[in-house]
Amino acid sequence: MQKLHILAIAAHPDDVELSCAGTLIKHVEMGHAVGILDLTEGELGTRGTVADRYAEAAASASLMGIRIRENAKMADGFFINDEAHQRILISYIRFFQPDIVITNALDDRHPDHSRAAKLVSDACFLAGLRQIKTDWDLSSQEAWRPKRVYHMIQDRQMEPTFAVDTTSSFPKKMDAIRCFKTQFFSDSDTSGDPTTYISTPDFMHQLEHRDAMMGKRIGAKYAEGFVSVNLPGISDLDALLLPEIS
Repeated sequence: MQKLHILAIAAHPDDVELSCAGTLIKHVEMGHAVGILDLTEGELGTRGTVADRYAEAAASASLMGIRIRENAKMADGFFINDEAHQRILISYIRFFQPDIVITNALDDRHPDHSRAAKLVSDACFLAGLRQIKTDWDLSSQEAWRPKRVYHMIQDRQMEPTFAVDTTSSFPKKMDAIRCFKTQFFSDSDTSGDPTTYISTPDFMHQLEHRDAMMGKRIGAKYAEGFVSVNLPGISDLDALLLPEIS
């Protein structure tokens, strides 16, 4: 068992960077143990290779200060929410024992995202059932259920349940995204790979605009929004107060 406070589980390498890296970086800087589990190797991506994706994911994780990054090697585009895939995730969840899991958007442009959202949510619940037996390196695992599962907001705009002020971590978030050099726009790109929806300079501008608009809604320069299926609770009203912006 390698206890984490937050585990981000997402369908593709770069999903986390695009949608919740600012929040993860902020928690790393608070001293929390944070990890990432990529479900697939992104092998269906139009640009770059699987080897590129592993190198880029490792570079991004190092830049963000992520404690551990693993890949479940599910089939990009074809994984499903069934017992076999749930059991794979149950083992990871019980091994890392996260208090909080962040996963894909409940509804999004890429069909993998909504499938991953339901798969991860179901696996988090099932991981808490002691009658489901799993092992890790031939050792039996104890049941563990994360306290909360939060969903990122990705390509499609969704009404957030709450938003996290990521003003301080936004520059590092953008640097983490740029670690995926084969995926996103770069002035030095000589790969000859086809241009895609996410490899244009406009896409990077859209990301900044999205986080700026979310920040505006909570009185911050930048923010990331999340959706919670279950209603989050707070200890008192002061928990919702942000520092005044000068």
